[in-house]
Amino acid sequence: MQKFFLFFIALAPLAAMAQDWQITGFGGISNYQGDFQEKRITTNQSHGSFGLGVQYNLTPHVVIRSGLVYGKISGDDKLSKDSMLVMRNLNFTSQILEFNLMAEYDFLDLENKKFTPYVFAGIAVFGFDPYTYDTLGNKYYLQPLSTEGEGLAAYPDNKPYHRVQVSIPFGAGIKLKVNEQVTIGYEVGLRKTFTDYLDDLSNRYVDRATLLAARGPKAVELAYRSGELKDGNPQYPADGTIRGGPTAKDYYYFQGLTVSYRLKGRSSGNGFRKNGMGNQMDCPKNVY
Repeated sequence: MQKFFLFFIALAPLAAMAQDWQITGFGGISNYQGDFQEKRITTNQSHGSFGLGVQYNLTPHVVIRSGLVYGKISGDDKLSKDSMLVMRNLNFTSQILEFNLMAEYDFLDLENKKFTPYVFAGIAVFGFDPYTYDTLGNKYYLQPLSTEGEGLAAYPDNKPYHRVQVSIPFGAGIKLKVNEQVTIGYEVGLRKTFTDYLDDLSNRYVDRATLLAARGPKAVELAYRSGELKDGNPQYPADGTIRGGPTAKDYYYFQGLTVSYRLKGRSSGNGFRKNGMGNQMDCPKNVY
């Protein structure tokens, strides 16, 4: 019995650590703010998203969390209320795949409370690749077409944008403890990016002949699409004509339901229990 007791003492810290690890899931919608979407938060033109991750409870209030999130964003001038943007007739779609590492602060201790609001922030790496369809329904990725002269010798200040970048995630939510192992919640998380090209739209039109020579007729066709409309203007804009708004960087965001599952339930007899001071070992019972 003494050997068993010593063995239990040795394993107790590992058991306590297991109790603090949780598997997390997310399901909701994704969207973005940019030249096609002016509102910071909206469900207009949103798409489904989902994610998986893990989190570790450092203290009753501080959580470290990490995971992968997949979503899709899009925008279409045809859906705009601005007649000038409708005549521009551009559109895009892009998948988003994000890996994040974040810290979360829970305002209440879920060991003693049924629910808590929380905030979070951190850092993320994400990939995107905007694309569109031509009038025949053929899919084209836009970054290689240099629709605004990115990477062309005639426009040395227009650097190609990278399709893998860093973002700053932050947001808030509320979660409810269902039982000792399962917690559900709802959160909204914005991602500040350092690019204006999530939608392949940022600055100005470039010279048609220069773009045609460098990237071909498809680049010209998809850089300016007003001529596709019945009442559109088929005349390609002059070099330097405003195409987008470069003053603000794009955002993308996720909002939806969360669920977490504790890998090991809280111990109610021998072993460890959680209180406001952290993990604390109970005195073993009926040990002779």
